[in-house]
Amino acid sequence: MTQTNFAVDMGMTNIDLILETEHSQIMRMLPNKHPEPIEQLRQALGAVEGYLQSGMTVGVTGGRYRLLLEEVDGFKVQKVNEMLALGLGGLALSERRSGLVVSAGTGVAMVSAADDQVEHVTGSAVGGGTLLGLSRIILGTDDVDEIDSLALAGDAAAVDIMLSEAVGGEVGRLPAKANAVNLGKLDHQGGFSRENLAAGLVRLVAQVIAVIAINASDAAGMKDIILVGHLMDLESIRNEINLVGEFYNRKFVIPENPGFGTVMGVLEVLKRD
Repeated sequence: MTQTNFAVDMGMTNIDLILETEHSQIMRMLPNKHPEPIEQLRQALGAVEGYLQSGMTVGVTGGRYRLLLEEVDGFKVQKVNEMLALGLGGLALSERRSGLVVSAGTGVAMVSAADDQVEHVTGSAVGGGTLLGLSRIILGTDDVDEIDSLALAGDAAAVDIMLSEAVGGEVGRLPAKANAVNLGKLDHQGGFSRENLAAGLVRLVAQVIAVIAINASDAAGMKDIILVGHLMDLESIRNEINLVGEFYNRKFVIPENPGFGTVMGVLEVLKRD
């Protein structure tokens, strides 16, 4: 009988899952439709019904996973520490042995990871949830794809106060084209396009994450900064993150399928046990 592993990450906005057999690997992202963890797990189980065998072990992390029983609907539940899963998953996706792993999802968590040693460093309450909430109020939409498209078509300099405007030139390592105040022009101007507003919102969120990550990596003594989480699925976010890296001469590592970083770590734990 072939070995099948099923890993689940129950995030606040999405439920990520990986089903791996000897010959294939299926990754899926589901919208989180339930407030209770047992129903979230049942939603994940239902998404791959027919692939699982009763009595097998399911690896779970994310959200309030600690509240789950040891067995749900005939499946054994292996609860995986979320920070451990984040660290192991980030390293696995990026094919690195060590680094600061940043989970940029609804919220943001950052861990130092070196082989099997993972330690929480810091995080940010400014994340994907912030972008969606502000976009709903300011842009009239919380559709991720629409926000991304609007931001890519816009110019954050139209809504931000730039260094060139604030002080007339560069400051330290920051060039004149860097911004001095996020959304600063909203205080005394009007008539901004949705595209430019979206670009400004994306820049605000991306910059907060990127700058905190740089400081956290320095504090933890980590050279590589590995970014995972579904916020990194957005091209506009990636562009702004990389611009911060350009300003500070730091290269961010964004692996393929970044949204599945934490659930990949759950899978790593299952395969090792």
